[in-house]
Amino acid sequence: MTADHYFTADPDAPLRRGEIEFTVAGRDYRLAVASGVFSAGRLDPGTAVLLRKAGLPDGRAEGAFLDLGCGYGPIACVLASEAPQVTVYAVDVNSRARDLAAENAERLGLGERVLVRAPDEVPADVTFAEIWSNPPTHVGKAELHALLERWLPRLAPGGTAWLVINRNLGGDSLHTWLVGLGWTVERMASQKGFRVLRVSGKSAD
Repeated sequence: MTADHYFTADPDAPLRRGEIEFTVAGRDYRLAVASGVFSAGRLDPGTAVLLRKAGLPDGRAEGAFLDLGCGYGPIACVLASEAPQVTVYAVDVNSRARDLAAENAERLGLGERVLVRAPDEVPADVTFAEIWSNPPTHVGKAELHALLERWLPRLAPGGTAWLVINRNLGGDSLHTWLVGLGWTVERMASQKGFRVLRVSGKSAD
């Protein structure tokens, strides 16, 4: 159990550091983790499903990507490793998470392309070719909806958002809600109780 969650800006939990290892697309990663940050004991199962089942970018990808709720940075580090022309904004409200994400990006030689920021530090004129997120479903529906309503409109024209949602924590209802807002939503995978959703831009009115 963790005493702090995504919306804790400055975790109270005593700092206990560690490392986790995982493999994505044939690359091995070893990242620093710490208490007070989401899923510090292992790569979160939802994140693992997302990285396994969503459409990872390749060397042709360009532009800015967003890792929304980056935690200690596993998604941002994978995206930057797979797509060497992409800049990844790694965004989290949790200051400890941001410190770890920046540290991990530096350790992997990605520090110049993984820009770790608090939400309000992202320039207003930046739009994203892709948004990736394992969003914080435990904070409640209203907070989750507000988070997505803030960031999904910042997809660039033709952009794509990849979301992973626990089916038991509202994955199907979130799908329906997004469609109701006018987004095009496809369920791309369902594994281990998680839905991987591909969200693309609203059609022109």
